[in-house]
Amino acid sequence: MAESATTRPHWASRLGFVLAAAGSAVGLGNIWKFPYITGENGGGAFVLVYLGFILLIGLPIMMAEFLIGRHGQKDAVGSFIVLEGARSPWRFVGWAAVAASFLLLSFYAVVAGWSFDYIVKAATGAFSGRSAEEISALFGGLVSNPVKVIFWQLLFLATTCVIVLGGVRGGIERWSKILMPALFFLLLLLFVRGMFSPGAERALAFMFSPDFSALTPTSLLDALGHAFFTLSLGAGTMITYGSYLEKDVDLFPLALRITILDTMVALLAGLAIFSIVFAAGLEPGAGPGLVFQTIPIVFVGLPFGALLAVLFFVLLSFAALSSSISMLEVSVAYLIDEKGWTRLKSTVLLGAGAFLVGLPCALSFNTWSEVTILFGRNFFDAYDLLVSSYMLPLGGLLASIYAGWFWQEGEEKSELVGEVERPWLYPLWHFLVRYLAPVAVIMIILNQTGVLG
Repeated sequence: MAESATTRPHWASRLGFVLAAAGSAVGLGNIWKFPYITGENGGGAFVLVYLGFILLIGLPIMMAEFLIGRHGQKDAVGSFIVLEGARSPWRFVGWAAVAASFLLLSFYAVVAGWSFDYIVKAATGAFSGRSAEEISALFGGLVSNPVKVIFWQLLFLATTCVIVLGGVRGGIERWSKILMPALFFLLLLLFVRGMFSPGAERALAFMFSPDFSALTPTSLLDALGHAFFTLSLGAGTMITYGSYLEKDVDLFPLALRITILDTMVALLAGLAIFSIVFAAGLEPGAGPGLVFQTIPIVFVGLPFGALLAVLFFVLLSFAALSSSISMLEVSVAYLIDEKGWTRLKSTVLLGAGAFLVGLPCALSFNTWSEVTILFGRNFFDAYDLLVSSYMLPLGGLLASIYAGWFWQEGEEKSELVGEVERPWLYPLWHFLVRYLAPVAVIMIILNQTGVLG
């Protein structure tokens, strides 16, 4: 049956919701970004601070977004309209979230496409018999080729669209139940392999032996920023996924499980990557090139390295895909709920639109590498700056301010607590989302814009 604005789909099971929401949170940030920013910021102390921010900032804002969506039973815009009325300025928060998720998808697909290409490279033995310099140069050869980059960008978006076309149960939930267990299985294989490598002891010490002298004010802000972004906050994804929940679902344990799953992936990825990096005698702070340039070099020198390389880039692709379907679903849900479009029309047009909007990003490393549009940045970096430094933090900030200061307390408390007896939950959550979370997100924005840099 075609999905329309007159029907509201719901998750078939709570497990499906947890896996889908965890999939939204688990993305390239966990597998690609977390290891290299941990390496750049000294390891264990950074990890400890990051975990604290996840618990005190990320989890409360995630719960706020889930509450807004579940109460409204609509998309990110419609949920605020249900709560505050059609003329309320709060609906602009929903519109900003829809715009942020769409723009994020458009350039996220470019990076995700690189992981598709590296699956093929690893499977066809492109790393074998090459020197470290030659393997590292393969990445430059990829991004400098506009035809290849655009092809993989298009294929990644098409795959995302096919999954979203299946709807909430038949598409997103069904594939989340496939992608997430597969992702965990592959990650565990790499983790176990890493723990039997000569670099395992150093990796464990690096990740879990805190050296607080290595922390700087910038490290603290990086940990705070990544804790916020890794949970997929501020882009309307958790509001949209929350809207597919039944009213009687107990939210707190589900949000906690999602947070734990997301954090486990980041920690396992860090241990798996650092163990093989240390075993090869390389440095952990290799920066953004760690995954696409450093890791392939390491795999070449390992037993069964070719197979491990394939598994790693399949893992990276699964993580990217589990996040991209949530990004697309935010805009699809908006068009279905607010404009009455069918899922087919919404998905196809938005997928095509994301491809076109993302084309300048695909060309930023080759044909248009000299073109700058914002503070001397190319299209890719400008999109990233706009979304990461402004749109997502602002969305999370406004969601926490709304939940902490403007939502009617009785209605909000009933929505959070339900029939479960947890007298401590609402006061604690309300304090965190009202005071601590807004201050923390404002600090993220100031740091991203260079005010605190």
